[in-house]
Amino acid sequence: MRVVVGAGSCGLAAGADSLVQELKSRDLGPDTVLEITGCVGMCYLEPIVDIYDDCGQLHRFTHVQVKDLDTILEKFDDAGCDQFRISEDDERILGKQVRIVLRNCGVINPESIDDYIASGGYTALERCVKEMSPEDVIAVIKESGLRGRGGAGFPTWFKWNAARNAKGKDKYMICNADEGDPGAFMDRSLLEGDPHALLEGMLIGAYAIGAETCMIYVRAEYPLAIKRLKIAIEQARERGYLGKNIMGIKGLNFEMIIRAGAGAFVCGEETALIASLEGERGMPRLKPPFPAERGYFQKPTNINNVETLANVPYIIAKGPAAFTKYGTEKSPGTKVFALTGKIKKGGLVEIPMGTPLRDIIYDIGGGIIDDREFKAVQMGGPSGGCIPASLMDTPVDYENITKTGAIVGSGGMVVMDDSTCMVEMARFFLNFTCEESCGKCTYCRLGTKRILEILERITAGKSRADDIELLEEICPKVMEGSLCGLGQTAPNPVLTTIKYFRDEYEAHLDGRCPAKVCQPLIHYHINDNCTGCTVCARNCPVGAIEGALKENHIIDQDMCTKCGICFQKCKFNAIDLLEGAYVWEK
Repeated sequence: MRVVVGAGSCGLAAGADSLVQELKSRDLGPDTVLEITGCVGMCYLEPIVDIYDDCGQLHRFTHVQVKDLDTILEKFDDAGCDQFRISEDDERILGKQVRIVLRNCGVINPESIDDYIASGGYTALERCVKEMSPEDVIAVIKESGLRGRGGAGFPTWFKWNAARNAKGKDKYMICNADEGDPGAFMDRSLLEGDPHALLEGMLIGAYAIGAETCMIYVRAEYPLAIKRLKIAIEQARERGYLGKNIMGIKGLNFEMIIRAGAGAFVCGEETALIASLEGERGMPRLKPPFPAERGYFQKPTNINNVETLANVPYIIAKGPAAFTKYGTEKSPGTKVFALTGKIKKGGLVEIPMGTPLRDIIYDIGGGIIDDREFKAVQMGGPSGGCIPASLMDTPVDYENITKTGAIVGSGGMVVMDDSTCMVEMARFFLNFTCEESCGKCTYCRLGTKRILEILERITAGKSRADDIELLEEICPKVMEGSLCGLGQTAPNPVLTTIKYFRDEYEAHLDGRCPAKVCQPLIHYHINDNCTGCTVCARNCPVGAIEGALKENHIIDQDMCTKCGICFQKCKFNAIDLLEGAYVWEK
């Protein structure tokens, strides 16, 4: 019997480490093996414990606590554990996906190269270096139609070919693992759950372009990912996949280096990333020349993100047809998304390109929390845009998502319900990009600041009559004049929310927040349902509520901070949350 505990960041945050330590302290018997695995994708069910019986049958248990272990270990195969067993509905979620990139996540031990090899790992690399020329490898990637999964969707083969043909002996293969989008955790989960898939993909890419040095630029905020990458690199070196004369082939040398980034969002842009790797401040550089020609220390350099490279071993091993049978003609394969926000079943999902948004949100994600009305989904993070409910049937691929004004991006998908203020959402993302701007170019440095100032005064109830038109004038200029992708895409959340939710902007200009989120544009009022119980007055942190016991209470609007505690505490529906600032009755 095998007992497997999900030990990705989501599982550990939910208490998986306590489960592992408890199981290690027990005598499980000679026939029971304790293992860890990465995130299976169903983060909302963590901690997850999988038990494989002697016949290999999987029994999955969710929300497991230490106190539940005795019951699960003793009765895992009978009805006595049904309260912990994964529901049929949740189990179907994985069946609705196509897992290529995530094929090993939640299945193998990420700290065991033997597990990876047993799943077919490193066979693609061996085939490349022993049976294929670099040109053959690039041709296979071209036939697969693999496009960059980091956001731009640029053909992978084209970048590899450009680096291959670039003049220069010393070349570099770099992985961009600087995952900075709010709500995105695809790369982190893959690095934690299947690090060897990245290493193998990078080594194949290095062989294709003629590089001997591979570099992984990963966020320092991902300590578990870095730990497991280091373990994987050391294991790969011991097995002869890294170092000099790999797999016994004279002159075939590969080295793998990890560099931890300092959390600058702009370093997700490839030239800023290169600058950071060189020890300089992370700032974008003019293109051309492109990195394929002059990148890391002016040497030919290729940069791909984690998900792109993790697809490569599968394509080489299975053939391009196994990849192109999923997705669309122009956007083949699958895409990993991080479902977050007001979604019932948040986590990682991998779906074929072309899957409608509706299927992802409702069929896989389970719909909106508390069955509220779906309002919009933010795709592409701060660089993306908001897609409204009216476009819920849009196929998720590069072409169709771009038509909406959003982008596929790296794979963040933030779901919003009818309680979300779209103006505030735009302000949130602009605040993020404004803070993350490196300041190198004027349009981004000053333009994002001016856009943010306008949004701040709109949400603060201090708007001007022409603020919407002013946003529509400034945003395109920032997009046109900015040096890199950060500034070029920063206005997207603003432009898409104006496009699809202009009525909300107009309401704010009238002094109202329809979603009742922006504090200066709402107020609380005690109605006739008040019983005088004094609960609201006793819980008000500023003493803004007056009234005697068993008598109607009143809110002093000048003192009220609009914290909403009274609204939350009232059991008699005696407090109304109303649009607009309070207007004193004569």
